[in-house]
Amino acid sequence: MIPKPHPVQELSNLTDAEILKLRFKDLSLSIAGTELDKFVKQLYAELAAKGLNFHPQIFLGDEWFSPEGMNAIAVPFYLANSRLKNLEKSLMLDVEGGDPEWFMRLLRHEAGHCFDHCYKFSKRKKWHQIFGSPNKEYAPETYRPQPYSKSFVKHLDGWYAQAHPDEDFAETFAVWLDASRDWKKEYSKWPVALSKLEYMQGLARDSAQLNITAEQGRLPSEVSRLTTTLEKYYQKRRREQADEYPDFYDSDLKNIFNGDPTLSKREHSASRFMNRHRKAIVSTVAWATSERKFTIDSLVKRLSERCDKLELRLGKTENQTTMEAASFLTSLVKNYLFTGKFKRKV
Repeated sequence: MIPKPHPVQELSNLTDAEILKLRFKDLSLSIAGTELDKFVKQLYAELAAKGLNFHPQIFLGDEWFSPEGMNAIAVPFYLANSRLKNLEKSLMLDVEGGDPEWFMRLLRHEAGHCFDHCYKFSKRKKWHQIFGSPNKEYAPETYRPQPYSKSFVKHLDGWYAQAHPDEDFAETFAVWLDASRDWKKEYSKWPVALSKLEYMQGLARDSAQLNITAEQGRLPSEVSRLTTTLEKYYQKRRREQADEYPDFYDSDLKNIFNGDPTLSKREHSASRFMNRHRKAIVSTVAWATSERKFTIDSLVKRLSERCDKLELRLGKTENQTTMEAASFLTSLVKNYLFTGKFKRKV
């Protein structure tokens, strides 16, 4: 039996399990009438204030992205409904773009991609000289950022401008567009980043004389057309964000949890300690690394399971152990940010 569409107001009456059984197209979601509509209008006002004539089409998709070559931006479906935001938070621990400031940062970034889609600036030789080749291999999950580089603007977390020339352009555009930032002053001592922002200013002037050449057509991953269920969607996302880890963590875990194995499991179990302090450890590591909480939480769970298998015990004070565990996890996650893999420092 095919589920009937659920009006947005009815979602609040459903359990998580019931919502997960629904197909995307049965959610009856819309940007109109939500707080997202206000943010979209803010973006359009910011573009107009900069003298830009392109208005990206904003639609609800399964994640944040701008379809290749199109003047359009997909906003994650869960942001259009508080009940779905809560579900996202419950399953993935974070809600990407879940507050107004974060939402606008992401929206400006995606608008930067649209700016290039509309006018094909990345085909220019000067663009290549400033940002690099757009044909460079794209590996945003495994790029190796240089945190102290002054050649890139800082906008999204994780030094995302360094992920690829296309992302460098979109990040530069986002900083340039944001009226709350005085980019000339902010980057006055960062000559390379400043030159990119000044180049963006010139492109804005050029665009006034150009025709929009963005592609038209069906929007990919538009939720009103997706027939997959939310359950399959979240299963896939959780698999993608959960990484395996090797047994060579054992020596590190034994150094952190060095208690006598004969100590009471109820009072001194390392795995119980990890579970008890998991939320605090995850928050600390997320703050230190800007990595997604779901990725960190998955790692903490697996390390906790390993502690249980090794029957490790707490041998220090809880405060000392919490600091050591958080420091160890921070180093693992930073290695992950630089290599795409959780690795020990050797």
